[in-house]
Amino acid sequence: MLFKKFKKTIQKYNLIQKNDNILVAFSGGPDSTALVLLLLEYQKELPFSIHLAHFNHKLRKEADKDEEHAKKFAERENLPLVIGCENVREYAKKHSMNIEEAGRELRYLFLKEVAKKINANKIALGHNLTDQAETFLMRIIRGTGLTGLGGIYPVKEGIFIRPLIEIEKEEIETYLMERRVPFCIDRSNLDSRFLRNRIRIELLPFLKKRFSRKIISHIGKLSELIREEEELIEEIAENELKKIETEKDGIYGLDYRKLEKYPVALKRRILRSFIKRIKGNLRGITYTHIQSLLNLEKNKEVHLITGLKIRREGDLLYLKTEKSDKVVNYEYLLEENDEIEIKECELKFRTKVISSFDYSQLDFNDDYRGYLDYEKLKFPLLVRNRKNGDSYHPLGAPGKKKLKEIMRAKGIPLRERKNRPVFLSKNEIIWVLGLPVSEKYKVTPLTKKIFLIERIEETKS
Repeated sequence: MLFKKFKKTIQKYNLIQKNDNILVAFSGGPDSTALVLLLLEYQKELPFSIHLAHFNHKLRKEADKDEEHAKKFAERENLPLVIGCENVREYAKKHSMNIEEAGRELRYLFLKEVAKKINANKIALGHNLTDQAETFLMRIIRGTGLTGLGGIYPVKEGIFIRPLIEIEKEEIETYLMERRVPFCIDRSNLDSRFLRNRIRIELLPFLKKRFSRKIISHIGKLSELIREEEELIEEIAENELKKIETEKDGIYGLDYRKLEKYPVALKRRILRSFIKRIKGNLRGITYTHIQSLLNLEKNKEVHLITGLKIRREGDLLYLKTEKSDKVVNYEYLLEENDEIEIKECELKFRTKVISSFDYSQLDFNDDYRGYLDYEKLKFPLLVRNRKNGDSYHPLGAPGKKKLKEIMRAKGIPLRERKNRPVFLSKNEIIWVLGLPVSEKYKVTPLTKKIFLIERIEETKS
């Protein structure tokens, strides 16, 4: 019966294919021992290779005995074995991790390294259905969302497979005892200081006895349903993210205005997909982080985790990096009837002196052109990016203001303020792209000649 379950799980999730080279994480405990024996039985039906890898954490007195057991087991079953060992305590201290996390990380690194050396395309792990139930309950107790309740996946990262994930631990131990197969006991699993152990030793037996004998299989089925629905929701979120994501000047972001049109549940999912896109994974990202992005006000930013800062400018949400903060200083001279290209901000401008004009017909648009009184200017004009302390008197304003404050009030994105062109005559600011011209240099009905500075739009074929 156990082998049938094992085989059904493999076929259900397509875990093993013909001629696979499988590395088994072999601790010598009941799960990994049963896993190897069942794989050997399945090998009679499908050709594939089996290698064993044992990682000695050196944390328990029995660790060396377990290593010896692994060697004898591999020799008895005529299977190749690779042994690994690291100082887990030292690694944990160095990386500010607890012992359990450090051991897990080092073990997985070891498995990946061995898999690479022997050209294994799969790494089989011994997680079972009882582990699944324990994980489910542990995450409820600690706090989680639907993704967390999906529990342990049958396939992870395309290389880790878990053929025992639908078999209870009790079945595994019965299988080994009936065959009188020896296995190692990890006494740290009996330490009730750890939450998972308390769930295994106290909570699950209580639920099984007082509420339902099938509680473990029920939890397993629920986790499976959640995983399936998670995959669908993630696909929907990814597709919707593609509709609202943007990229300009090498800065990746999303349109916050469009995001707000979605239901709140889908907003969270889209934001998770957005973070995953820029971070590579969601490790360390919590519900609180997602909520902080949902509530992020305009022109504010939030630090999610070390090295991950998200900023909202107007309707753009983007990853704030050194690149987005980078200031590129530049200076250009501008003459009458001239044309310049400012490569640092990818803008082009041309100038023109206008002697004959109808003041009422002038097309004022601060985002594209500035009209100035020609006779008040001294050439050549200087074009540069903003400097600290810059100030001028915008047209219609009661007096001088700092350029930084004017830009902020105007809603100019922070990443653009640093490199936006500032035009000067005699060291006085006469115009800034996107802002009104200087009150002192404005055009009036009495102006005799106009000096036009106009932005040139790129024509796209």
